[in-house]
Amino acid sequence: MDSMEEGQVVREPCNCSHAFHKECLDVWIDQGQLTCPLCRSELLPKTCSTSPNSKDKDPWRKERMIYLFVVDMPPPPQQPICNNLPTLPDLLLTAISISFLFSSSARATLLSKTPFSHLPSCPRRLFKIPTMSLHHHPQQHRFATPQSLSEWLKPRLLSDSLASWGVKPGTKNVHNLWLELSEGESFLADSSPPVRTVHVVTVRIIDDKSRILIEAHQELSDGSVRSRGRPLSEKMKPGEDHESAANRAVMEELGSILNSASNGIVKIVPGSYEKRVEERHSMSYPGLPACYVLHAVDAWVEGLPEGEFCTEEEQEYPNGGAMSIAHEAVSVKKHFWKWNRAQSVQK
Repeated sequence: MDSMEEGQVVREPCNCSHAFHKECLDVWIDQGQLTCPLCRSELLPKTCSTSPNSKDKDPWRKERMIYLFVVDMPPPPQQPICNNLPTLPDLLLTAISISFLFSSSARATLLSKTPFSHLPSCPRRLFKIPTMSLHHHPQQHRFATPQSLSEWLKPRLLSDSLASWGVKPGTKNVHNLWLELSEGESFLADSSPPVRTVHVVTVRIIDDKSRILIEAHQELSDGSVRSRGRPLSEKMKPGEDHESAANRAVMEELGSILNSASNGIVKIVPGSYEKRVEERHSMSYPGLPACYVLHAVDAWVEGLPEGEFCTEEEQEYPNGGAMSIAHEAVSVKKHFWKWNRAQSVQK
């Protein structure tokens, strides 16, 4: 709730007291999730009241859940039978409507659009849960240059937020965000402020002493140092599964210290995969709310030092375009690692 501000559109599931940004919960639902990201309560109870006194003032709860989950909603209250007979104009209009509906041309049009020999008793059953890819994003606005992205962000963010990007130590700049969007690594919802949605793989590397590898801090290309204190993590590429992303992340961030001849050194611990959604303000882009879809795994990696060590990372975006946009972005030059006890590390 700390990341929610006045004027933002939020979703509040029927069955619990949590609330989420509209865009974040839509991404969660589009992946087929049926429970609250935080407490795992069902997003829609088996019986959801539609009375005027219920809290269901947002039609999204009913209509979107019907579309995605084919949930049976309670029937509308019965209307009292009216003793007044229909008037002659009413009967005439009804007769014309029925005649048109069952005319040969109307019937042909109806049958051509409906792959059923009769109309179903429950029209909701025509809807199916769409099969969404792991990194499906709604159609988003394309920004030709970082400057066009900056102009789009200015009226949607607090005046001092955008100005601090790349200036405040440990932050990234608009060139970084433009590269993320161009590579399909993140998505910006058109809201005020926009919400940045990004899929992240988190790899808890375990050694033979049951310790977890932690990235203590990073040294950035602008000379600043950014504190981390978390396991290895990396943005996922479009269409990438969590195992492929984990292998790529290890080689990109730890590859400089590993033996290049040791191929296939990353071993995912069976049954360790977990997925959750977190909402918080981004440390990289101050003032920009973020929705992180986290894909966490435990892994064993051979060839790592037993004590503290440092690794260097190559250019994150080697194909930054003719305008050398990647050169203008703030990149990570060095990673500083240490081992912590497993009990003190949260996945």
